[in-house]
Amino acid sequence: MAEPAKILALHAHPDDVEFLCAGTLALLRAAGCRVTIATMTPGDCGSAEHDPATISAIRRDEARAAAALIGAEYLCLEFRDLAIFNDDESRRRVVETLRRAAPDLILTAPPADYIADHEMTSLLVRDACFAASCPNYVTRQWSPAGAMNKIPYLYFVDPLEGKDREGRPVVPDFHIDVSHVFETKKAMLACHASQRAWLMRQHGMDEYLAAQEQWGAKRGGEIGVSQAEGFRQYRGHPFPQDNLLLNLLCARRADA
Repeated sequence: MAEPAKILALHAHPDDVEFLCAGTLALLRAAGCRVTIATMTPGDCGSAEHDPATISAIRRDEARAAAALIGAEYLCLEFRDLAIFNDDESRRRVVETLRRAAPDLILTAPPADYIADHEMTSLLVRDACFAASCPNYVTRQWSPAGAMNKIPYLYFVDPLEGKDREGRPVVPDFHIDVSHVFETKKAMLACHASQRAWLMRQHGMDEYLAAQEQWGAKRGGEIGVSQAEGFRQYRGHPFPQDNLLLNLLCARRADA
């Protein structure tokens, strides 16, 4: 029997994955895949009441609880909010994470988004996918993992509100219908109570869960379903060219 596919969803902050691709992760788990949710930071700047160490501990626990709802693992790479940079040390840390997880498929942040943390995450993950298969690229970690034997499939989730940093629409390559798992996706996001409270304070309204549903409904309307998530596949040289994500889920394309 073939080993189940291993999926790594790696975004910048706790709740980014839940907002943008948790429905797809729930479907992948139901299909028998092994799923790990990872964040670059623990969300250490996301509070006006707690110091960085306290809010980080709270948000790690919330992320673990969200992942547990679909039987996924959670890990944090322990960068810090607003301090994710595209440099050699950071790339080696991401490479070590990829080598330890050995994913077949990665979901990550889009190249252009409203905040640099997201954009730097996207760039680091893209380059780490390539570097992780190079044995001579050493990570200088204790007991480092060996090089990966292949470059994983790489997909970008939507930017926030489906726009790049200049407000231009970002069109997905394909959609995945997550209507039947939307309540699970919603429950995963609801685990992030501290982030919801932070955004209520910052925005002056409780739009957290409503915004998730509204965005999913917009993507869903594009393919005639109630809730969907959009993705773009990175097909640069020498990344895999076939679409493993769709093959795993037998999902419908946007133009179907």
